[in-house]
Amino acid sequence: MKKILLLSDTHSYIDDAILKHVKQADEVWHAGDIGDLKVTDVIKALKPLKAVYGNIDDAKARTEFPLHNRFMCEDVDVWITHIGGYPPKYNSKVKEELISNPPDLFITGHSHILKVMPDKKLNLLHMNPGAVGKHGFHKVRTMLRFKIEGKQIKDLKVIEFQAQP
Repeated sequence: MKKILLLSDTHSYIDDAILKHVKQADEVWHAGDIGDLKVTDVIKALKPLKAVYGNIDDAKARTEFPLHNRFMCEDVDVWITHIGGYPPKYNSKVKEELISNPPDLFITGHSHILKVMPDKKLNLLHMNPGAVGKHGFHKVRTMLRFKIEGKQIKDLKVIEFQAQP
């Protein structure tokens, strides 16, 4: 069993409230728009990190992290990318691969809108953790915490922080 903390769109922001949850996870996954790599450096010093770069990330981030990260966690096939769309309106750059070789769990960021929804046609679960950084239009900063045990994704919990002006 692995305890996962999923976050996105930090836009260079990290604080003790976020790090408290990082410390409780077995792994942290970041779905892009990292901003300053100090964010991922702090996370990596505490826990294993899997991440992708997003559209605001610079060349340094794009050298360190891939555009797409596909891997197995326990028995779950996971694909993380920053701009991927939602079921059934996927981004045209990933749609063909999703249809021909769907993962079990498809994770995106970018929208700053938290969504967890099944795609029954492709038999996958889509997650977007929203945005935990302070840059953007969102009123509530969000992350997701869940467990993966074998083939099961369970105990999903939304973590919310008020967005401060």
